[in-house]
Amino acid sequence: MSGLNKEGESPDGRLHIAVGVIFNRDRDEVLIAKRPHNVHQGGLWEFPGGKCQVGEDVVTALKRELSEELNLVVDRCQALTSINHDYPDQQVTLDVWFVSDWHGDIFGREGQIIEWVAVSELTQREFPGANKEIINALQLI
Repeated sequence: MSGLNKEGESPDGRLHIAVGVIFNRDRDEVLIAKRPHNVHQGGLWEFPGGKCQVGEDVVTALKRELSEELNLVVDRCQALTSINHDYPDQQVTLDVWFVSDWHGDIFGREGQIIEWVAVSELTQREFPGANKEIINALQLI
């Protein structure tokens, strides 16, 4: 991904985030993680992922982040949607990918809480504003 600075921001100042929507083997629950309290939007639930690094395409960033955070190896993924969202203090672009095949024993490698949740139950959790479009899209599937 060219054009990002060392903080993972594009020239317009947006953070470029690779996000994975990961279903369990039975495809009846999706994986969510709780953001640490000491980060932006801390304490809220999110779909796993993280910042793209300088020179890194979004799929490479997604694979790296999911491995680092969850011990998950992405075997196959496809683009789901792209979301631009402006918080009062930060602008983000979420590149959202459906992770259709994966392997690994998933756990929160950074100590984060993770849970498998039915799509119908996602609205009962608190998510950052940018994630709400993902939840709406999943409810249409």
